[in-house]
Amino acid sequence: MMIMIKTSLVGSFIGGEIVSLIRETGPVAQAVLVILLFFSVLSWSIILSKWSSLRRARVQSARFLRAFRKAQRLQDVAAVSEQFNPSPLVPVFENGYNELKRQGTRNITAVHRATQIAASEELTRLERRLTWLATTGAITPFIGLFGTVWGIIDAFHGLGNAGAATLRAVAPGISEALITTAAGLFAAIPAVIAYNQFTQRMREFAARMDDFSLELLNMIERGGPGTEGR
Repeated sequence: MMIMIKTSLVGSFIGGEIVSLIRETGPVAQAVLVILLFFSVLSWSIILSKWSSLRRARVQSARFLRAFRKAQRLQDVAAVSEQFNPSPLVPVFENGYNELKRQGTRNITAVHRATQIAASEELTRLERRLTWLATTGAITPFIGLFGTVWGIIDAFHGLGNAGAATLRAVAPGISEALITTAAGLFAAIPAVIAYNQFTQRMREFAARMDDFSLELLNMIERGGPGTEGR
């Protein structure tokens, strides 16, 4: 209980110190902090929404793949494919299946092209807004550094006017300036981690779609039930 109280007091003290530093910063540093806050909020909204959508896509892909492998005919898969819509495998199947239905004969090359087009479109959809995370991770440390440099210049300028060249005189201005660097790192680090994780997920989905496309083509080549064209 005492540990929890002490932890709470320390957290309140640190939070109060940070708020105090932000209030004492100059207009340029405050403008930098507002920009960094915008980047941070937007990147976190992308992280949370992307994490949720990729999780649904992964779960539904596994379910769709099980249904596909259990089905006796492609028509049976097509009839229930809408139930697994968050899965990127569904458009790959539907594009290949529709191409097969349009043919008078079984043209495996045309079906393969159709599945590859659908896979490329789905990968593009899954990657949407990831560039914002990369941009946030790349530029926010420099935005924060700009605020810090400007704050230090301002602090030394004030020191020169005051004429008191002591650590006590310059330390408050430098500590206020450094808050923008910390804010820049706070915005950049989660964005970089999330971008790397999501990029790995994209590679996994791309490989999964390619494997499923080949599995679909194998079923068509074997001439199983429901693989006929028109």
